[in-house]
Amino acid sequence: MESRSLGTDLSRRALLKLCVVAASALALPASLGPVMAELAATRRRRPVIWLSFQECTGCTESLTRSVAPDLEQLLFELISLDYHHTLQAASGAAAEEARQQILSEYAGEYLLMVDGSVPTGASGGYSTIAGISNLDLLRKCGDSAAAVIAVGTCASFGGLPAAAPNPTGAREVAGLMDDGQIPKRPLVNVPGCPPIPEAITAVLLHYLVFERFPALDERRRPRVFYGATVHERCSRYHHFAEGRFAQSFDDEGARKGWCLLALGCRGPLTRNACPTVRWNQGTSWPVVSGHPCIGCSEPGFWDRGSFYQALRSQSEQEQPEVSAAERGEALFGDTCIYCHHPGPKSFSTAPKDVPALLRRGTIGAHRFDFTDSQLADLAAYLKKLDGQP
Repeated sequence: MESRSLGTDLSRRALLKLCVVAASALALPASLGPVMAELAATRRRRPVIWLSFQECTGCTESLTRSVAPDLEQLLFELISLDYHHTLQAASGAAAEEARQQILSEYAGEYLLMVDGSVPTGASGGYSTIAGISNLDLLRKCGDSAAAVIAVGTCASFGGLPAAAPNPTGAREVAGLMDDGQIPKRPLVNVPGCPPIPEAITAVLLHYLVFERFPALDERRRPRVFYGATVHERCSRYHHFAEGRFAQSFDDEGARKGWCLLALGCRGPLTRNACPTVRWNQGTSWPVVSGHPCIGCSEPGFWDRGSFYQALRSQSEQEQPEVSAAERGEALFGDTCIYCHHPGPKSFSTAPKDVPALLRRGTIGAHRFDFTDSQLADLAAYLKKLDGQP
């Protein structure tokens, strides 16, 4: 791996543009774009090992369609992707030698990216690479990795390979870490089947620049992409609020773009940025195209199934329990973070006084109308930030 710094071959303008776009994708203030560019210019390219286990290559396909940064910038300017079954030129012994070189020469420095679930049944015999079981290979590569990125729902939560009856004993990376079967390392989950391209590359760029992952939720997902439900961000939400639901895929409601909840949309149970970031350079996403969300970025999405049955006919126990502080954090991430740093020291007003201040409507720059319940949630989150019970 060459040791040149990030941005050596990128013009100053191109690097600045890239970092401003990335800052926007990460819901960071635009003023951080130049700061990221300065930091990126001093960082050298990070070696990356990408392991593919029980997967369909969809996550790699998604990666190749990123535009911020695009694949060429990512591979030639930001990282040194030295091992990837699909994208590497080497094969056989040469490929394995490249992996061994990274393990020995860049121990403690390289990033490990994993897509696909890990089969643990039959002593690992369901899937091997160069005669090594997936579990053993993950254990070996994770031993000296600086951090791990689980790409896609299979690596994050087990995905389709782990669906009942799970004959291969498919497991997710986080669970194997928690069980002590692989070394514990800083981990981020970027679920989706596949994940949004910019969710993968933005998280990767954040680590390259700041040497840490963005803020994560309780399932180790970056809050900026998974902090709110698909339902909350959906462009059809106003139809839901006004009680307009399509009852079949070819009725008048479907043609008019009404809410797809009655057709089994799992948006209320699914956290993802599909409605805001979208796919193919922001062109569209499934619900805009007329298909309900199937909840592919959530644990056990396949077993929960019932994709075409309305959620209201299913058990209420499927609704995840969310605290007021968690709701407030999602609200903060969707609205406040564009102007306010998420830290107690950045607010001159006590958390308990924030709702009353916003209700007065005297802050000229404030453009959001919050309900009383949203203000209560926001106050709960700010109190948590401030260390208050």
